Amino acid sequence: MPVYFDHNATTRLDPRVLEAMMPYLTGPYANPSSLHRFGRSARDAIERARQQLADLVGCQPQQVTWTSGGTEANNLALKGVADAQPGGRVLYGATEHPAVMEAAESLRSRGRAVEAIAVDHQGLLDWPAFAAQLASSPVRLVALMRANNETGVIQDVTRAAQMAHEAGALMHVDAVQAAGKIPLDFSALGADLMSLSSHKLYGPKGIGALVKRAEVDLSPLHHGGAQERGLRGGTENVAAIVGFGAAAALAVSELAMRAECASQLRDRLERAVQQLPGATIFGAGVERLPNTLQFGLAGYEGEALLMQLDRRGFGVSSGSACASGKGEPSHVLLAMGYPRDVAYSAIRVSLGRDNTVDDIDRFVAVLRELVAAGKS
Repeated sequence: MPVYFDHNATTRLDPRVLEAMMPYLTGPYANPSSLHRFGRSARDAIERARQQLADLVGCQPQQVTWTSGGTEANNLALKGVADAQPGGRVLYGATEHPAVMEAAESLRSRGRAVEAIAVDHQGLLDWPAFAAQLASSPVRLVALMRANNETGVIQDVTRAAQMAHEAGALMHVDAVQAAGKIPLDFSALGADLMSLSSHKLYGPKGIGALVKRAEVDLSPLHHGGAQERGLRGGTENVAAIVGFGAAAALAVSELAMRAECASQLRDRLERAVQQLPGATIFGAGVERLPNTLQFGLAGYEGEALLMQLDRRGFGVSSGSACASGKGEPSHVLLAMGYPRDVAYSAIRVSLGRDNTVDDIDRFVAVLRELVAAGKS
């Protein structure tokens, strides 16, 4: 039976989430901006979901703006701040998701000064280098992910936010991979903006959110109606929003259980991988997402090993799904200082709540077979 180990790329839609969405796919169809009772019913569903998402990340519901996903949320945060607040540099972590990196780099063509923040060999921020960047000239925005989508390394964004604020900069946190896996508190993290995505936590694809402090000025990416307080014009996708809210509510109630189960499986797999010849665990020794293990095997190309595992029924990845097919090693691992050949060997296993001990043991057995065959 095939085993899916790529939950950081996407998760399956929870049947309970689908059940919550169905009435809005097959029943009430009114535009939520309409003032009649049918429109008000759709609007009420959107606002219930807004409260559910706010409960997940410890913010107020009016701070939540719906987007089409994490990519749009990241773009709205970075470009929205840059357009609304001229002047000052934009800094982003060298291991950020392409949705942040490319959004930041696109600002360069608009004349904005943009710089990457270095990380150490474990993927943690280079604090002295970051402090020097903040001190050298004005910074408008710092963008960091709470948890890396490839290595699972958890970044101390609270410390970074404090330093950014002391330098007069805003703090954007990409929490797409962290939400539903570790606790999140928008205020406690010191975030001014935070990006989220539904399909990473058993909700539908095509819906995300940007959380922001009321005091932060943003220019919209889309111009049209007055939806989402003028930040995101266009008729809301009611069913998807309801699904995101339902997925967020389930994540709140099941967070501890999911994390405990995932960490036990991840640790079991990590112990087995460490026994393989030439194995490297990326991000070993620092706090990581409980479901994520990225490793490399000396002498193997990650994508070739991925295809062999796929033929044996295991769905894994070599890094970010958004960067697959480029033929280049992971920019995350290169930024962490790994040689290109080591970065090329990367395999990422990201576990979900349906995975079992048997899945792990079968995967380890197949991995050992493939390594033995490759060395024979």
